[in-house]
Amino acid sequence: MIPVSVMAVGRGTVSTKIKKHYGKGRPSRFSSVIRPIVFWNITYRCNLDCIHCYINARPTEDPRELGAGDLLRLAGEMREIGIPLIVVSGGEPLASPKFWPLAEDLARNGPKWSLSTNGTLITREVAQRLRELKVSYVGISLDSIREEEHDVFRGVRGAYRATMRGIRNSVEEGLDTGIRMTLTRTSIDEAPRIVDMAREMGVRRISFYLLDSTGRAQGMRGELPTPGQMGRFVEEIIRLSNKYDGDPEILVVRGNFAGILASHLLAETREDFLQYLQMVGAQGDCGRKTVSIYPDGTVRPCQFLEKHIIGNLKTQRLRDILSPENRLLRPFLETHKRLRGPKCSKCPFKAACGGGSRNRALSVTGDFWGDDPLCPIDPQELASRWRVSEEDVLRAIGAAAY
Repeated sequence: MIPVSVMAVGRGTVSTKIKKHYGKGRPSRFSSVIRPIVFWNITYRCNLDCIHCYINARPTEDPRELGAGDLLRLAGEMREIGIPLIVVSGGEPLASPKFWPLAEDLARNGPKWSLSTNGTLITREVAQRLRELKVSYVGISLDSIREEEHDVFRGVRGAYRATMRGIRNSVEEGLDTGIRMTLTRTSIDEAPRIVDMAREMGVRRISFYLLDSTGRAQGMRGELPTPGQMGRFVEEIIRLSNKYDGDPEILVVRGNFAGILASHLLAETREDFLQYLQMVGAQGDCGRKTVSIYPDGTVRPCQFLEKHIIGNLKTQRLRDILSPENRLLRPFLETHKRLRGPKCSKCPFKAACGGGSRNRALSVTGDFWGDDPLCPIDPQELASRWRVSEEDVLRAIGAAAY
């Protein structure tokens, strides 16, 4: 996740409360390779039928899913490791009977936890209980400000109204609430209006997810934003970050190249530019400071790499899966060494960026280690403008990247 608003104005809302202060010259050290943020998909069960679902969620739980007792055991293992944050997701976690026992355990014993949800099941009573169980943050998916468009994207008529109720209930109950929007070629221009609406509603955070070519979205290649749209989008969210002084804070997910462009747009000196790059490199990406646990106990570098399993918690300990010596994890700790597309392979910023999405590269170029087609920057032009080399970037990000 690239915290564009923190880069722009030097402060955050939700992220600062969870991670403490970080920013230019003080990169986040909240997570690390051996103690990553865990995106925990506890169930395949979901009450919606989203056209882009990366996990191919379904109306009922799958018999392969880990049981409630397994979840509590794994929560204990995460405490022993020192995992800093668990993001509980699904499917729709609130649709699973396993959710509340897990939430109660996390509230009593830690670690910090947040909820990723479609919001449709958040009644006022549910919001109150989430507050009592010390949820750090509730991220709710909203993919359009237009009711019909959101319902089509989510596959169920009435989803928009239910989601909006969930957002209002969460905000009114005093929860730190955010909106998560998946950006497509047709929706990316709505981003400013979503930010304006969030501000009016008291929503503290907006996470813009770039459409990824995984799960049901594998056939949505024609809906990927263009590089030109991406460039204008980054400029616009910097403007909005300044307009609202970082409240709501704005992040970009599944496109760390947005951080390289933001560094360029925000920097005034070469030193500024390198400090922004350090901040971008410290955020991590799939497998580097984040991992995903699927409902069946398989572990992936992140929830968007469905075909790349790095371990299985039915037969292995999480500690061993997270080891840098794990040969299945290693490629994602050193993605910059494996990029071979004509643009990414020669990019001086690849260690900070990580090359964007491997799934998008595969869907468009046919090469998993190829170029992400959404990247809006000309790396050689930026390197020349700021007089930096790949070695300069590596020195700047240093240990903060790991």
